[in-house]
Amino acid sequence: MESQDHNQLIALVTGANQGVGNEIAKALAANGYIVYLGSRNLENGKKAAAEIGDNAKAVQLDVTQQESINAAVAKITGEYGRLDLLVNNAGVSHAGTAPKTPEELMATGRAVNVSLDEVRTVWETNVFGVIAVTQKALPLLRKSAAARIVNVSSSLGSLTWISDPECWAREHFGIVYAASKTALNAVTLAFALELEKEGIKVNATSPGYTATALNNFQGTDSLEMGSREPVRVALETDGPTGGFTGPEGKLPW
Repeated sequence: MESQDHNQLIALVTGANQGVGNEIAKALAANGYIVYLGSRNLENGKKAAAEIGDNAKAVQLDVTQQESINAAVAKITGEYGRLDLLVNNAGVSHAGTAPKTPEELMATGRAVNVSLDEVRTVWETNVFGVIAVTQKALPLLRKSAAARIVNVSSSLGSLTWISDPECWAREHFGIVYAASKTALNAVTLAFALELEKEGIKVNATSPGYTATALNNFQGTDSLEMGSREPVRVALETDGPTGGFTGPEGKLPW
């Protein structure tokens, strides 16, 4: 093992080679964490880690592949034997490879015409991937004195907000992406309730409408601004558990 220093904090951020995940990784490294940048493509991860500096390490991690998850956790186990923070950030907005505008996403994401294959592909990353990574990382998190799990969600997942007739985002609620975030919120709460008795904190956080590849960079907030709330929640060692917050504060489920 590289370090037995229990003051050295260790974090894993999934989908950390770009976007909000990369901003979170940068902030954690700046706050003294050793950060593992999970990246489907290891080369992209290595490039991102090199830009962050010595505190960042790349690890190949495809959250839809159990073997990849197992290998990533085995690497962290071998090098540090502990995990203080898991940020489940990896997310996709659609099943294709080409970027899509929010309008294009909604044209194919509506309940009346959605393709089940598209739903399965997106939920595989946004929902099932989070369950798989969290379960596998738990033995490492249990070795931490202040373990936290932060799931990067979206205010679009808030059923309370979306069901309000005044909500401006009602048009953007579909079964592919938005409902995957509703499901992620339910997964967050299930883990929070289960792990509270062990002192492990689990929270969901929304970056707000951030300009990333998820929305073809049409978001109105900068990456730095969008990552502020996820970073705050990730760094908070003595905060609450089972919460859902965004840039404006507490969000309704």
